[in-house]
Amino acid sequence: MLVAKVLVKNSPSQQLTFEGHQMSLASTQSIAEIRARNKELIQEVLKVYPEKTAKRRAKHLNVHQAGKSDCGVKSNIKSIPGVMTIRGCAYAGSKGVVWGPIKDMVHISHGPVGCGQYSWGSRRNYYVGTTGIDSFVTLQFTSDFQEKDIVFGGDKKLVKILDEIQELFPLNNGITIQSECPIGLIGDDIEAVSRAKSKEYGGKTIVPVRCEGFRGVSQSLGHHIANDAVRDWIFDQVESDGKPKFEPTPYDVAIIGDYNIGGDAWSSRILLEEMGLRVIAQWSGDGSLAELEATPKAKLNILHCYRSMNYISRHMEEKFGIPWCEYNFFGPSKIAESLRRIAGYFDDKIKEGAERVIEKYQPLVNAVIEKYRPRLEGKTVMLYVGGLRPRHVIGAYEDLGMEVIGTGYEFGHNDDYQRTAQHYVKDGTLIYDDVNGYEFERFVEKLQPDLVGSGIKEKYVFQKMGVPFRQMHSWDYSGPYHGYDGFAIFARDMDMAINSPVWKKTKAPWKEDSRAKLLAAE
Repeated sequence: MLVAKVLVKNSPSQQLTFEGHQMSLASTQSIAEIRARNKELIQEVLKVYPEKTAKRRAKHLNVHQAGKSDCGVKSNIKSIPGVMTIRGCAYAGSKGVVWGPIKDMVHISHGPVGCGQYSWGSRRNYYVGTTGIDSFVTLQFTSDFQEKDIVFGGDKKLVKILDEIQELFPLNNGITIQSECPIGLIGDDIEAVSRAKSKEYGGKTIVPVRCEGFRGVSQSLGHHIANDAVRDWIFDQVESDGKPKFEPTPYDVAIIGDYNIGGDAWSSRILLEEMGLRVIAQWSGDGSLAELEATPKAKLNILHCYRSMNYISRHMEEKFGIPWCEYNFFGPSKIAESLRRIAGYFDDKIKEGAERVIEKYQPLVNAVIEKYRPRLEGKTVMLYVGGLRPRHVIGAYEDLGMEVIGTGYEFGHNDDYQRTAQHYVKDGTLIYDDVNGYEFERFVEKLQPDLVGSGIKEKYVFQKMGVPFRQMHSWDYSGPYHGYDGFAIFARDMDMAINSPVWKKTKAPWKEDSRAKLLAAE
């Protein structure tokens, strides 16, 4: 029986020590061979494009080399027209990610119904409350723009909608106006409407968000725009009216950028409170307007999704003097590392609390590793996700003896790839930015990973190719994956995906004789 003795390391590249022997994640191939193979694969994929397109796409594909400060790929650049991208738009980044999970505010999708429908209930942002009474996350509010609204403007319609919301949902604590593309094109003044109605309603918080989908190159700018709206329409107003009114303590922290997918934020909050901290705010997942207003009183902002919330964290550091740090609660190695990093901002009481929490959950970690690592040891994974997941989940896979051989971001920036290179990926890892369907399928076909973790648009393509798949945006309707309890669920789900007997009943296209014959005929 394998009994894990040392499961917590500060570097994901280190080996895990087990009773009797060392478990290494190293491939049987040399690093030089892996690097050469992956570079050759990139060149093979680029051959299908016209020369100009191939030259542009080549900047987004690379093989990581140890010692480099970044992954060597260009990012946050407009996608090539005609080459299908998996990105979203600025509206999706603001409404779907940052503002939408704030539970006690009504979020209006201002424009045609389609965008609101797409963003309605597509994320599993769990919350506590009574839907339609004091919580509104899973309801859709849209101005349902028609042709006449484009011609004559939608301000009057917006005024009417705000009045109806006040009458039908009197317990809402605020309203946001999430502008879709037509609003910016026709020049509606949503700021003027917001100020006028806020005054009419006795100072109610009404936030106009200029997140028209055409802005920027992806949903990433929508995150930034939403952060700026929090700064301008929440924090600045809090300063002027003296809110929030609560008694601070030396151990107040705020969880920033956790959207509570499948209950993730709750799992994180448990660990923070067990180590002696007081969580005064968590947003956006299961967050409220009052928590937004309270955040500038925190002693430390703990940032989960760097890509979507680093802007407001930096602002609070500059204006309010609140330090911030990233944390990663995927897998025991990164959990322990993060708990100690967070504790480092506080006194010995919290530091001792962090060690107590790590020790408390060690038996659970041991049991999970003992059960699932023998079933997953040596399995390979390829990732393509948004936000922080292309790097944050790597440690959890490695805790189970698995190896990530390829990863990339839908809308990452250069600093995301720097963090990935410096702290997560190994020498020879294939890196791809804004990868399209053709490229991703070819990479998977050639590298033949045991598991692909990506989004819903890719899920059924790869499953039909005979490749086990996990939806790593919303945890495939499972979760939470954060925290120690979440790690047990994560391990179970990966085992269930890879070792399901269904894969014995199907073959990947590259393993079928018919495919070989077809290629020969061409």
